Amino acid sequence: MENISKSERLQHLYWRAGFGATPEQLLKEGRPVKTLVKEMLTQSDFQPLVVVDVDQFENNKTLKKLAANGKPDRDAIKMRIKENAGLIRDLNVLWIERMASGKNILREKMALFWHGHFACRVLNPAAVQRYLNTIRTHALSNFADLLMAVSKEPAMLQFLNNQQNRKGAPNENFAREVMELFTLGRASGSYTEADIKDAARAFTGWGYNLRGEFTFRQNQHDDGLKTIFGQTGHFKGEDVIRLLLEKKQTARFVAGKIYQFLVSEQTDNPEAQTRIQGLAEKFYKSGYDIAGLLEDILTADWFYETSVRGNRIKSPVELIAGMQHSLGLVFQQKQSLIFIQRTLGQVLLYPPNVAGWPGGRNWIDSSSLLFRMKLPDLLLRSQPVTMQPKQDGDVNTQLLARRGSDLMQVKIDWDAFEKSFSGVSSGQLADALAAYLIQQPLGKTQRAVILQTAAGSVRGEPIRDLTAALMALPEYQLC
Repeated sequence: MENISKSERLQHLYWRAGFGATPEQLLKEGRPVKTLVKEMLTQSDFQPLVVVDVDQFENNKTLKKLAANGKPDRDAIKMRIKENAGLIRDLNVLWIERMASGKNILREKMALFWHGHFACRVLNPAAVQRYLNTIRTHALSNFADLLMAVSKEPAMLQFLNNQQNRKGAPNENFAREVMELFTLGRASGSYTEADIKDAARAFTGWGYNLRGEFTFRQNQHDDGLKTIFGQTGHFKGEDVIRLLLEKKQTARFVAGKIYQFLVSEQTDNPEAQTRIQGLAEKFYKSGYDIAGLLEDILTADWFYETSVRGNRIKSPVELIAGMQHSLGLVFQQKQSLIFIQRTLGQVLLYPPNVAGWPGGRNWIDSSSLLFRMKLPDLLLRSQPVTMQPKQDGDVNTQLLARRGSDLMQVKIDWDAFEKSFSGVSSGQLADALAAYLIQQPLGKTQRAVILQTAAGSVRGEPIRDLTAALMALPEYQLC
C-alpha cells in the first residue's frame, strides 16, 4: 500500500463518499478510516424531503378538469404548471442543501447515483417527491428492494409509459429500460427482443391511482403464458424483477456502475475488470447488499492509491454542494442554485433522458469550464455574472442571468474558516489551503501565481483571496 497521510485518505474519502470535508473533519478526525466508513453506512437519522402534501398528487390529473364552458382554461392550466415547476425547484434546492449539510453524506451521495441510474423526469411535484424519497430511503440498503420500490413508483411508471401498458396493447418502454438501464445493461447480450416483449406483457396492469399509490389492475393484465430468459410461466411484473435478480449479470452491471461512480471512469483495463468481478461476486452472494458493496470499495487499499485519487471530474452538483459544505457557504437567493446547475448542465430532478447524465468528461465543454473557473470569483468576490444558462425556456433562470450578481450573493463564515488555519504561518498558508482544497500538489508556476494573488490582498484578507484562487484552478474540478 502506498504511503499516504491520513489527511489525504480522509480528503479522498469525504469527496468520494460525500461532498468534501470541512477543515475540522480533516484536521481533527481521530477515528480510523474503516471506522468512519462503518459510521457512514449506519447513520440512521433519515428524514424525508417534503415540499408538497402527497394529496396533491392529483394536481396534474385535475389539469384536464380546469375548463370553462367546456373549453380548456389555458390561464388556469399555465398557472398550475408554473406552480408545479416551482415546487419541484423547491425540492431541488432542499435536496442540494441536505447534501451540503454534511448529514448522512453517503446516503445522499448514493441517492445522487441512483437518481442517475433510475433516471426519471415528470412534472408532478408529489410524484417527484415520492420518487426522490424512495431512492434516498433505499440508497444504502438492498438493491432488490430498491429496484422493486422504484419500479412501482408512479413517477417511473408515468415516465416510462407503463400506465398505458395493457392487455392486448402492450407498451414495451418500461420492460426495455428495466433490462437495458436498471439491471443487465444494453451491451450485455443477456436478453433478447422476445424477452422484452414478454416482460412487457408481464408488466401489464402495473399502474397508479389518483392518490399516487401503486395499483395492480387485474382486468388490464395479460395472464397468458410468457417465456422470459428461457423460463415459461404465467409471469407478473414481480416475477420479471425476480428473474432479473437471479442473473449474475445484474450484479456485474450494477457493481460496475458504482465502481465508475466512486472509483474511476476507466474500467476497460484488466485491473479494474478484476476488481469489478470480485465486487460483483460478493454483491450477488450477499443478496445485493448495497452497504456491503460500498464497504468493500471504500475500505480497499486500492481505493486510496494515487491512480484513484483526484481522477474524477466533479459533477456540477458535487461541485456546488462541495463548495457549500467546505466553506459553510449559504446562498442568499435559492434561485441561484438552479441557475448554476443549468449553466453547468446538471439540474437535479431533470435528467436529460432515461439514461441519465453521461458524466465524466461530458461535464466539461468550453462554456461550462469557463463558468466553473469563474464561479469562485462570482461567489467569493462578488464578481458580475456574464454567463447565460443553457436554453430550456425557464424564465426565472433567464431573469437571474439578466439581473446579474445581485442574486448570486452568499454568506460565508470566514471567521470560522480562518480559525481552522490560525496556527499556520503566512509562508505555509498557500500550501495548507491547497492541501485542503485540492488533491494534487501545487506546481511551481501555480504556487507562484497563487502567492502573487495573496501578496496583492487587502490587509487581513489573504486567506479569502488564496481560497478563491485555489478554487479557480483546474485541479479543484477534480476529486
